[in-house]
Amino acid sequence: MRIALALALVLHGTAHLVGFAESWQLAATEHAPFKTTVLSGRLDLGLVGIRVGGILWLLVALAFGLVAAGALTRAEWWVPMAFTTAIASVVLSVVWWPESRMGVAVNAVLITALLVGRQFGFI
Repeated sequence: MRIALALALVLHGTAHLVGFAESWQLAATEHAPFKTTVLSGRLDLGLVGIRVGGILWLLVALAFGLVAAGALTRAEWWVPMAFTTAIASVVLSVVWWPESRMGVAVNAVLITALLVGRQFGFI
């Protein structure tokens, strides 16, 4: 289960790179067009604010990669850091709703897997 979770963490972290690329205008797609607003268009962060948000997406992506490495090496800190990273990801996903709504679901699955795995000693 630990290896499957590590793979899921890497894949989810990779998905976070879209938030970074979009906010820095490195890539824009139909599903992730460049914009400076968050919270379903209710709050305009401006160019600087949206780029700061992009850095947050990048940091969480890197954290997911680090957590995956920790899982693979059985580091003592990986499970608490996985919870923290998933919660940070939920916050970003809610702020960037609705474009990142899938992230909320993925994080719910990851958090549930971590809880179940920890409860039953799988991780």
